Amino acid sequence: MYTKYSIEEIKEKLKNCLSAERYLHSIGVMEKAEELALKFNCNQEKAKIAGLLHDCAKCIPTEELLKYTEQFEECEKLSSKTWHAPVGAVIAKKDYNVEDEEILSAIRWHTIGKINMSDFEKIIFLADKIEPKTRDLKFRQKIEKVLNKTQNLDEALLKSFKITIKSLLKRKLPICFQTVEVYNDLLKKILPDK
Repeated sequence: MYTKYSIEEIKEKLKNCLSAERYLHSIGVMEKAEELALKFNCNQEKAKIAGLLHDCAKCIPTEELLKYTEQFEECEKLSSKTWHAPVGAVIAKKDYNVEDEEILSAIRWHTIGKINMSDFEKIIFLADKIEPKTRDLKFRQKIEKVLNKTQNLDEALLKSFKITIKSLLKRKLPICFQTVEVYNDLLKKILPDK
């Protein structure tokens, strides 16, 4: 038991605090996380919970999220778009009674990533990017193509970071240095001669 709430009870609670689109996205992430967990031999029940709760803080107003700044990495302070991840881990623990550190860590790092993520954390990160209910088809297909071809979570992560960094550059948005560090670390693992 990873929380005192059932999946159905979590869904009901989330319906009351997320927009309809964000709720649909959370259902999509839950389903994709379960699928990837099966494929990569991770705990499916934990993946469902992490996928469902990964954006539990997404609809909290920005001024409310600011109360949690001690949870933020320095570079996360550059963009309020990432604040829901560290706050989400706190909310999952406090409001949904999640005690499992792997679930909480996957929620915590699903936006900017971190070096040496576990396979479980990688699955939640990728599920967030490639769930089919709300995510852009072209973006999804690029990552899924790599994942299906290589059967390698790191290569799919690298592709995801590459696309995201390009998009941030194109839109002239700040890039968290930790995201760049994760990208460089993955590149070193996959292409050690670079």
